[in-house]
Amino acid sequence: MAAVAVASLLGTTAAAGSPVAGSPAAAAPDKPTIRYTEYGIPHIIAADLEGLGEGYGYAAAKDNVCTLADTYLMVNAQRSRYLGPDGKASPGQNQNSTTNLNSDLYFQRINDNHVVEGLIDQPAPKGPEPEVKQAIHGYVQGYNRYLAETGVNNISDPACRGAAWVRPITELDVYRHAHAEIIMGSADPLLDGEVNAAPPGASAAAQPAAAPALSPKETGNRIREAMAAARQQGAMGSNALAVGSQGVSGGTGMLLANPHFPWQGKNRMWQAQLTIPGRFNVSGASLLGLPAVNIGHNDDVAWTHTVATVAPFGLFDVQVDPLHPTNYLVDGSWQPMTSQQVGVDVLNPDGSVGRVTRTLWSTRYGPITTSILGTPLPWVVSAHAVRDANMDNLRALNTWFHLDQAKDVNDVVNSLETTEGVPFFNTVASDRKGNALYADIQAAPNITDAHAQSCLTLTGQVLFNQQLRLPNVPPVSIFDGKRSECDWPNDPNAVAPGLLDPHVQPRLIRSDFVGNANDSAWLANPEQPLSFPRVMGDTAQPRSLRTQELIVTAQNRINGTDGLPGRGFTPENMRQLLFADNSRAADLALNATVSACQGAPFGLVLVDGNLVNISEACPILAAWNHKYTADSRGSWLFENFWFFLTGGQAIEKLPWRVPFDPKDPVHTPNSLDAGNDAVRNSLARAVLALRNAGIPLNAPLSDVQKVTRNGEQIPIHGSIHELGVLNVVTPGTVDGKLDITFGSSFIQETRFTADGPPESASVLAYSQSANPNSPHYADQTKLFSAGQWVTERYTEDQIAASPALEVKVLG
Repeated sequence: MAAVAVASLLGTTAAAGSPVAGSPAAAAPDKPTIRYTEYGIPHIIAADLEGLGEGYGYAAAKDNVCTLADTYLMVNAQRSRYLGPDGKASPGQNQNSTTNLNSDLYFQRINDNHVVEGLIDQPAPKGPEPEVKQAIHGYVQGYNRYLAETGVNNISDPACRGAAWVRPITELDVYRHAHAEIIMGSADPLLDGEVNAAPPGASAAAQPAAAPALSPKETGNRIREAMAAARQQGAMGSNALAVGSQGVSGGTGMLLANPHFPWQGKNRMWQAQLTIPGRFNVSGASLLGLPAVNIGHNDDVAWTHTVATVAPFGLFDVQVDPLHPTNYLVDGSWQPMTSQQVGVDVLNPDGSVGRVTRTLWSTRYGPITTSILGTPLPWVVSAHAVRDANMDNLRALNTWFHLDQAKDVNDVVNSLETTEGVPFFNTVASDRKGNALYADIQAAPNITDAHAQSCLTLTGQVLFNQQLRLPNVPPVSIFDGKRSECDWPNDPNAVAPGLLDPHVQPRLIRSDFVGNANDSAWLANPEQPLSFPRVMGDTAQPRSLRTQELIVTAQNRINGTDGLPGRGFTPENMRQLLFADNSRAADLALNATVSACQGAPFGLVLVDGNLVNISEACPILAAWNHKYTADSRGSWLFENFWFFLTGGQAIEKLPWRVPFDPKDPVHTPNSLDAGNDAVRNSLARAVLALRNAGIPLNAPLSDVQKVTRNGEQIPIHGSIHELGVLNVVTPGTVDGKLDITFGSSFIQETRFTADGPPESASVLAYSQSANPNSPHYADQTKLFSAGQWVTERYTEDQIAASPALEVKVLG
């Protein structure tokens, strides 16, 4: 449709409220309208929130109906009924982290207990605000409208075409989905342990295999190692950088949003603009199926989230009666556990449908679990109960609704404090007034330092106090459940029982910059280190290489010491910051690695019984530019070397000549010891691994790191978190094809000026649609591959001028 026709359809008269400067405001259309611009990005305009929800639901289903239907199948505990009990499910952050049966039992217990229904019925802020309910009501109408228009048998995506499990949805389905997203920080570590928990003497089928008794320290260390491994293998993360007026060239504020989310499944992000003329105008992305913008910008504020270092759950060690192990001791009295029969339908191999029933157990603190991320927590002398800070949280929907309408960063802080709905995320924002905000204000357990010191068990002390430090592992608490005083106390300033006072949670507003790369709040800006309760994370501890890279590049750009012209951030150099794909690990260790290589006698290293000639690697590494761009040669060799050298251990454990110094945390440790045998041996192992795989040592990254889309292999730049590359991508295989399991997903850069509309660009790394027959299945993936961005169309004039404009009126 031509631009003139669109203007005629929407009108150009000013509505109530102030339009973005320099752009005429559209009149509200009679019917929800979707305007598609380049790359299938929908700009949804309506007269009210119900209409916005309807447009969102229709457009989201059009792009991803199979992914959404699969999500509703999961939260309704029906995966085993339709897909079989042994298939893999992804209820949390990690891909395929449990079985369909375990996932179904977990969600069926929540559904049987009417957890979500109870939250919906509560008044705000504990329950959804009326406007949120309107948007979700409309979303259901839009989703079901698309399904009715298309027909299940005519869905173009082969993943669910004609499937019996694709059906119209209800509002409860959407709320259950939202709740599942909010609790996913607890689901991965605890789900299997909860649904398999059985008292001593129960049937072997319901119990995990017997495990040798471990000391409290050994148990704590194993849990921490398991959590570190899980985060490295596929957990979500993010980078965020907010720049204030002192750090922006030609503007007042800027934000770089770079969430690292899974590329498949329910945690895909999806991009849209939502507009009610004169009232509501926001652009960005959300977790697919949540009709609001979770990460994005409006006229005056841009914000994003990063995964925080708070554990959103805690454990309680309860002493059990050896003769009656479903009784536990509290304040000197024995109390009975609560048993609950949970049953789910299961598809049998012969096509018939059977029933699996499991007895699940709970205490006053919460459900019993017998493992955490596969580490056994035996139910013998004691048992472990779980309390989840987000189990009663639908407030996040209110949080995002308020963020979508914030006028400045103070509004952002107020929204976070009054809803306390953000689950296990930091918030980073900038505004038109020139402020940059970091805030770790979320639904955190109310564990003060004094409460922890009084109540931690011996194992809990190992976990909480980080006697064994591992990267990116939150402080998990295990409290003495024999004392009721050790439960999380209620704080009068918190929104819900058991939550930490939001006013003691860390925040920082500056005019230069703040940032986060999944470390704690301590160094949001190194010029003003923050302090906070231990439950929120650590202080005075080494930062990850990615955190170092973010801080160093931000400081160098603002100071003008990075070799680029001028000082301060522009849209161009903000994008370059991310897509330079520079490795902090290479900055710190490459020269020493080359020296170690060159120092090998006759170029030979004996390692693991193999005599390896590493001489070919020396000039390749010496010529490498430290970057993980598609054309870089030597990067894959260094990545393999780093994998062998680190072995999953914390960065400060490597053989550095200069150790970590808390007075200089951004630049220490440094100076790898080239004479250490581990350096040369790790390089030899990397050379051997590449040769055994048939990969040339100087292979460009584009030859080895790819995704497959409709048979076409698309090179992907970037690298893993451990190498200190901001543009995180984690390669793997999905259904036997090359892909990225998680990493940079929706990326957005936004600049504000004193007046005029926001200037923004974005790229959705895996594209808008998971449907291989969609024209938007790989278009932005190719754009991401080439290091290019989509210039945002935000104003009515910009949308109308799109040469790709298509309009869908939901009449």
